[in-house]
Amino acid sequence: MNGSNFYTKAEVRRQKEEGRELWEQKAAFWDALHGDEGNRFHRRLVAPAVERLLELRPGERVLDIACGNGVMARRLAALGGRVTAVDFSPALIEKAQQRGQPAGEPIQYSVVDATDEEALAALGEGQFAAVVCTMALMDMPVIAPLYRAARRLLVENGRFVFATTHPAFNANHVFVAEMADQGGQLVTTTAVKISAYLSIPPVKAGGAVGEPTPHVYYHRPLYQLLGEAFAAGLVLDALEEPAFAPEDADPQRPLSWSSLWQIPPVLAGRLRPAN
Repeated sequence: MNGSNFYTKAEVRRQKEEGRELWEQKAAFWDALHGDEGNRFHRRLVAPAVERLLELRPGERVLDIACGNGVMARRLAALGGRVTAVDFSPALIEKAQQRGQPAGEPIQYSVVDATDEEALAALGEGQFAAVVCTMALMDMPVIAPLYRAARRLLVENGRFVFATTHPAFNANHVFVAEMADQGGQLVTTTAVKISAYLSIPPVKAGGAVGEPTPHVYYHRPLYQLLGEAFAAGLVLDALEEPAFAPEDADPQRPLSWSSLWQIPPVLAGRLRPAN
């Protein structure tokens, strides 16, 4: 089993402090990488899946947890949501505020740790039609507090939509390219090689090329990623596995996700409070 379920409070506190320090150091890089609307990975894979699952209606209150520089928060506001957005990095919240927003009601930004159940619940128990957490679960040493808080924050039949790195393919993976002669033509086939899945210790890695400081990734197999949500009183009612399309493939970059249209690097799901 992944060891993240068994960290002591002191270990979790140390991991959170280290993570916050690393994100503070690279907030400017991350803000420049995503800009106002997110990088290509976000625009092509993450955002469309989250929006489909969220089915946001104008006027609904929505909480964006681990909002980064506010890409998703701005989009949700433009769709008519009344958005509260939080992140544990003061520098990222500052970057989000500096970018402003092109449309919608003013976003309410604040610094809140996504692993602090009570701090999240204090934002308004039973007040949110929707909660979103986009590409951040894999950055957290513990996720049970977030799931429990989401259960408390949601209105009856509200929904919690998440997107994260796909635990079956986008963890401990190696890109592979093979060239073979097929009927007189040289054909290149790309793939992902996986050597471990059920138990992978936390590892520091970069989230983007050129990033100034790597941060810690916490792998969780599906039974753990979703099992924590079930234990918190949430049930899964929709799932997507976004991948790039065949026309996205770049012959000059065969060892990249855009050349692997059969393999999804992202897992997105919708959870609701159990009746």
